[in-house]
Amino acid sequence: MYAWLWRHLPGRWQARTALAVGLALAFAAVLWYLVFPWVEPKVQFDHGVVDGTPASSTAPTAPATPG
Repeated sequence: MYAWLWRHLPGRWQARTALAVGLALAFAAVLWYLVFPWVEPKVQFDHGVVDGTPASSTAPTAPATPG
């Protein structure tokens, strides 16, 4: 795939390198600003589930007993 892309970019190697870097940055920007924000609410990596109940940071904890 990289060879195909390199062959189809116009110009000498300096221009091809600049275009390839620009295309990679544009692709990364589309992922960062459009795709990832759209996917994030659907995936929810930061929600841990144990035994079918979602974890809560406000759940009461048992007091520490002196030992």
